[in-house]
Amino acid sequence: QVQLVESGGGLVQAGGSLRLSCAASGSTVSINAAGWYRQSPGKQREMVAGITTGGRTNYADSVKGRFTISRDNARNTVSLQMNNLKPDDTATYYCNAVGIRGGLPYNLWGQGTQVTVSS
Repeated sequence: QVQLVESGGGLVQAGGSLRLSCAASGSTVSINAAGWYRQSPGKQREMVAGITTGGRTNYADSVKGRFTISRDNARNTVSLQMNNLKPDDTATYYCNAVGIRGGLPYNLWGQGTQVTVSS
């Protein structure tokens, strides 16, 4: 069974940085496309950044120039480097990944990791 395990959230002051990681566990697993989403209380979940199988990336306008998504295929991980954080970035961040395990496709969400940015 494939699981996505997220790490790296926490509390940081405005202007600071955090790095989130999402690892796909399980044997014979690979990540194709992946993305980071976030949701704050009373708001809909929104896409923050995505990366395709070929490494093409896209970002929400609100994070362009501050956030960078990357992947390590050897370790089956996807990371989100967040710089110059703002209080508006406060949310629960979720990793989503689609890929293959044992020849079968999967589409999974991580459990979420809290990011809190203080002013």
